[in-house]
Amino acid sequence: MAGVLPVLLGGDANVYGMARSFYEAYGMHSVAVCKRTLPALAHSRLVKVAVEHPRLEEDEVFTAVLMALAKAHPDKTCLLISCADGYTLQLARCREALAPYYRFACPAPAVVQSLGTKEGFAAVCAAHGLRTPKSVTLPGGAPLPELPFGWPVIVKPADSPAYWNCRFPGKRKVYLTHSRAELENVVATVAQGGYRGALLLQEYIPGPDTALGVVNAYCARDGSVPWIVQGQVLLQERTPEGVGNYGAILTEPPRQDAALLTALAELLRQSGWRGYANFDLKYDPQGEPVLFEMNPRQGRASYFCTAAGANLARPLVEDLVERTAIAPPVLRPSVWYTAPWGVVRRYCPDRHLLRRAASLRRRGRGRCQLLALGEGPARRVWFWLRQGAYWRKVYRQGG
Repeated sequence: MAGVLPVLLGGDANVYGMARSFYEAYGMHSVAVCKRTLPALAHSRLVKVAVEHPRLEEDEVFTAVLMALAKAHPDKTCLLISCADGYTLQLARCREALAPYYRFACPAPAVVQSLGTKEGFAAVCAAHGLRTPKSVTLPGGAPLPELPFGWPVIVKPADSPAYWNCRFPGKRKVYLTHSRAELENVVATVAQGGYRGALLLQEYIPGPDTALGVVNAYCARDGSVPWIVQGQVLLQERTPEGVGNYGAILTEPPRQDAALLTALAELLRQSGWRGYANFDLKYDPQGEPVLFEMNPRQGRASYFCTAAGANLARPLVEDLVERTAIAPPVLRPSVWYTAPWGVVRRYCPDRHLLRRAASLRRRGRGRCQLLALGEGPARRVWFWLRQGAYWRKVYRQGG
């Protein structure tokens, strides 16, 4: 599709997956705008970093940078897509200033705060009869309270954008603690690493990685939710910094939980959401879904949708560029992975699901997140070096 320029806010693997979706659907090359580029975009031909600015989190800088980029492409219809939580809220705040220059799908700031924060999401779920884990919010610097649930306890930052900016040894997206002493150590480590926000202490939902699920949705400008896809997690990332992210996902039509997807679509519709939304969940031992959070953008692993035939870029283009009805997703069985396949094969806890995924991969229905057709030799060298580094990290932690 000529005349369209996807502008992706972020610099990580989510950006690469989104750029790959645009390229595979329309042959488009994307540009990224970010505070700092991460290795996931190294040597890519599909997405180039147009602007890297250390003060991009300041609204004045954010709007000035994006206006200048749009003005530099007067012949293009510029699509603006947030690929990180902080950018979604920032885009919501700056929407009026950027509307003359870009087309984008983003809810109002109050809606982002309501659904896109972990505390707000739990309240909205409760109002819709959807279950979330029992949680206690621990303000920064506050003493540990007595917890109304037992061990183990999950620990995660309540303010994801602020936590993302912190750098310290042992940093993880999510921590699993088995005692009060271990919990105190995690709280101290996170504080020493520079994070001053609140922490969420949550009950642990037992079950293997394959009890986890992920859902991506797109909410149209008319408020409808015509596009929603569910994937079944095969394995979480095995590297220390990757814990809490997904390493492999199986997607098949029979694995779509129709009742859950209907409830989530209704939650989004009634909340006034617009654009992409991503849900993380886990089925408890009784088979009931427990929702962990809603990310106010497509998820880091969302390319699994494109891999399954539901290209992630299409609903946005149909809604904002073509101004047509959004085609519902039509899925084909596939397996998506970002961990090396050998790691998936070794650690997936469900051998039946692994055999199904391996069969799909042998039949050409496997998609590795970070290496697309169309990339050049430099990207391929980077990719294989990354695969080797991944294995070394697994071995070092006793994998």
